[in-house]
Parts: sequence; C-alpha cells; structure tokens
Amino acid sequence: MPEKSFENFSVNTIVGPGTYIEGDVSSAGFTRIDGSLKGDLVVQGRVVIGENARLRSNISGTAVTIGGVVMGDVLANERVTVLSTAVVLGNIITCRIQIDEGCIVHGNVVTCSSKDEWEQRCAAFKDARSIRRG
Repeated sequence: MPEKSFENFSVNTIVGPGTYIEGDVSSAGFTRIDGSLKGDLVVQGRVVIGENARLRSNISGTAVTIGGVVMGDVLANERVTVLSTAVVLGNIITCRIQIDEGCIVHGNVVTCSSKDEWEQRCAAFKDARSIRRG
C-alpha cells in the first residue's frame, strides 16, 4: 500500500503586525508575514503574506500566497496565489498561478510546465538579474 504523505501545516515562523525586520530571513517551514520586511525571504515551505504586510523583498518558497504589498520578485516551485488585496511590483516565476480580481501585478509572470523547467527559468532569471546589478 502506498504511503500517504501529509503536509505539515504548523507555522514555523511568524512576523506579526507592527514588526519591522531589515535583513534577509531564511525559514525551514511554513512562514507567515504580517509585518514589514526589507530583505530577501527564503523559505523551504509555504509562505503567506498577510494583507497588511509590506515587503521590499525577493521571495522564494514552495507555495506563496500574497495578500499585502510586495516590491520584489516571487519564485515558487509549486504555485503562487495573489489575493484581491495584493500589490506585487516584481516578476513571478511559478508552475501554477491564481490571480484574484482587484489585485495589482506589475511585472512579468512566467508559468512553467514542470519543476525542471522552473529551475532552469529561475537560474536564467537570477543570472540575468546579477548581470544587470554588476
């Protein structure tokens, strides 16, 4: 009988309302941001950006849900959900995307057919971004 895998829905990291962090943040599991962050966010799991959150960050995770303001690029190997309250000023690279009516997305949106294609697109995107900055 095949073994069932159950996703761990426990929250590993929370940045609460009124909290401001300047610097890069790495997390090994589910992360929720309801405050402000200036720095890259790298998560080995799911990410939820609350509707009052304000990020000047590049975000990387398996699945990213955005309800607040993100100024930066979003890379998610499973999916990205942009809620109606969200503003995304940056590029999105993912395998699946849901964009609700009423949100604002200003940037390129790339959807990939597989994780291999996603990895290739992300590598090319990061290379191009480093050349522009250099």
